[in-house]
Amino acid sequence: MKKLILCLLLCPVTLLAQSLRVAVAANAQFVMEQLKTAYKKKTGIELETIVNSSGKLTTQIQQGAPYDVFLSADMQYPETLHKAGLTVDAPVVYAYGSLVLWTTSELPIKADLKALTDASVRHVAIANPSTAPYGEAAIAYLTHKKLLDKVKPKLVYGESIAQVNQYVLSGAAEVGFTAKSVVLDPSLNKKGHWVDLPQTGYSPIAQGVVILKRTSQEKAARQFVAFLRSPDARRILQQFGYRSPAS
Repeated sequence: MKKLILCLLLCPVTLLAQSLRVAVAANAQFVMEQLKTAYKKKTGIELETIVNSSGKLTTQIQQGAPYDVFLSADMQYPETLHKAGLTVDAPVVYAYGSLVLWTTSELPIKADLKALTDASVRHVAIANPSTAPYGEAAIAYLTHKKLLDKVKPKLVYGESIAQVNQYVLSGAAEVGFTAKSVVLDPSLNKKGHWVDLPQTGYSPIAQGVVILKRTSQEKAARQFVAFLRSPDARRILQQFGYRSPAS
């Protein structure tokens, strides 16, 4: 009887303390820290984030990973999960991301990318285009500028934007294609310099969010998705260079 009473006393505490598990594409790693703080302040709900490339997270979800919500760097991966019957609803766009070229050296980079053909540039970091939408966008931009064949021997691939950032920060790559949200993070935006790449050179990076059927916290998951589209969240996203679906 004592054990039963103890269990009844502890169970509500356990339920209240349970966090929402959010799988996050690596481009949104830094902005999610701000969103987590704002969401907890608003609802009292803690977010546990799991960061990787969109493709890797999709594979994990297909294999049964216990996530509640998935924030992808595109719409294709969450659409794949929706068609497989693994989501509660169809995905919606929560933000549009932007691609930048970033270096921590004195390399005079411009949107024309001509600096990448310089002999001093031996390594150009991009996220794996087969699993990371920002890597796919980087390949599209290089193709648009008719430089892919010239730069291809210099390309080094990261599993996600997070690894691309490590390559650039460590100097393993002289320059890298990353998300604008990364270079606008207060901890990184004074390291080196970067240039915006015109969105005429790659398809709009529409980033989707979806609630997974495996969730046991559908109400909290819906609250979070609604929060992402709220004025508070949009202000945070805009501070990190994202455009809202309404803009």
